Amino acid sequence: MKIPSSKKYLVPAAIGLLLVLGLTCYFFFSSVSTLNETHYLYIDEDDTQDSVIAKIKPYASPAGIAGLQTMLRHGNYSEQIKTGRYAIKPGEGAITIYRHLKNGMQESMKLTIPESRTMDRLASYLSKKLMIDSATIASALYSQEICSKYGYDTCTIPAMFVPNTYDIYWNVSLDGLLERMQKEHDRFWNSERMAKANQRNMTSNEVATLASIIDEETANTAEKPMIAGMYINRLRQNMPLQADPTIKFALKDFALKRIYNNMLRIHSPYNTYANEGLPPGPIKIASIKGIDAVLNAVDHEYLYMCAKEDFSGTHNFAKTYAEHLKNAAKYTKALNEKGIK
Repeated sequence: MKIPSSKKYLVPAAIGLLLVLGLTCYFFFSSVSTLNETHYLYIDEDDTQDSVIAKIKPYASPAGIAGLQTMLRHGNYSEQIKTGRYAIKPGEGAITIYRHLKNGMQESMKLTIPESRTMDRLASYLSKKLMIDSATIASALYSQEICSKYGYDTCTIPAMFVPNTYDIYWNVSLDGLLERMQKEHDRFWNSERMAKANQRNMTSNEVATLASIIDEETANTAEKPMIAGMYINRLRQNMPLQADPTIKFALKDFALKRIYNNMLRIHSPYNTYANEGLPPGPIKIASIKGIDAVLNAVDHEYLYMCAKEDFSGTHNFAKTYAEHLKNAAKYTKALNEKGIK
């Protein structure tokens, strides 16, 4: 039986169509990643189309990377590369990844603000987590003009940072980062916390400053409200705080184990032996527990404290200077016996 000429090309055409569909699925829909877990692609301002491909290639399948490369080339991707942190998930084909890259559909990341002792250390830490370089961050945090934009100065700017974990984009701008931190600060300082601060006639910056000192005095969370109460008593009586951590901060030597009398003569607004009241700003980014310890300080009559001679990290408290001297003598003896200088 003779096959009509109108139908004789249907079979080859169908085969050709199936072949095209098969190749399309193979190159554009099969998984680009060969990994069993999500991998993150970081694209910065220096990246090109070729460098983006080079970053994906080590864990990509030959078909997947070929398909993605084809789509990027024909989609004029090189003319509109968008920075960001992109998830390359198992099972995702080139067409999905291409759409994410082309449209800037990046994924956020978890950023934890650390309790940094200096803004240089904070800048260094953030630059390792974000696209912004450390010099840019540090320059902003030491700029009076930029700090004042957010209601701080270069001494109080640490109070803006609340050591929490936040969802943020890796390629956030410097302004975007600082604006976000200010919003998180305002959210943290809710009406309840502000009411407690007002009851103590303290601003949020002052609370953070005192909390930063308490954080450096002890890692014992349970004792922090006691220490806070002691320092508040001193502030009320216009007594110098005489807080050793402020001397370490003034000297920029955080490894000191003992504070000697000659160190107490350092000329610095952070020397709380020579100056009454709080220092100009926090000596570190205060912990939330430290802040809440100040807001919920224990009311007592103690004016002095000294580290316990058992090196437990807790303190002996005293109401009188004579009693304090006895506590100090016990601690000094323990230091000498251990050879701690």
